[in-house]
Amino acid sequence: MHQHGHNDPNAGKLYELIKDVKIAMMTTVDTDGTLHSRPMHNQEADEHGDLWFFTQIQSPKTTELSRDSEVNLAYSDPSSQTYVSVTGKAEIVRDKAKIEEKWSEPLRAWFPKGVDDPQIALIRVHPAKGEYWDSPSSTLVHLYGYAKAAITGQQPNPGDQAKVNLS
Repeated sequence: MHQHGHNDPNAGKLYELIKDVKIAMMTTVDTDGTLHSRPMHNQEADEHGDLWFFTQIQSPKTTELSRDSEVNLAYSDPSSQTYVSVTGKAEIVRDKAKIEEKWSEPLRAWFPKGVDDPQIALIRVHPAKGEYWDSPSSTLVHLYGYAKAAITGQQPNPGDQAKVNLS
């Protein structure tokens, strides 16, 4: 079980929802104070609930994180109607053993020298808060919800939604 959010019953579901999502949008604060988002390949959360991403050490995001470590991660899987947002603090990790542990061969496209690439680093995000929306994915369920709303004037149940304390 992940340590982050161990007192929140919804934490397990949040981690379960993001574990198979391949891409997360990472938002940082740019040097001019505006928000800057980019897609990042999602790694599985570790036993503490920290989230990991590979990066080039010389990149705009590492510069942004050195000035302001607050990040937002947005996960989306439209095929299953799953949406998750996680906020937390990020740090740059250059630990070779951790890089080797997290490495997978497809990453060579970005790091041609593999784990020995001098530009390789990790971003570890320590989650503080999260929120998820987990809706039924069936078209039939959506049509039923639409019809119910049209007939009764009541909004359909969009599925599970919860705010999660991960600190």
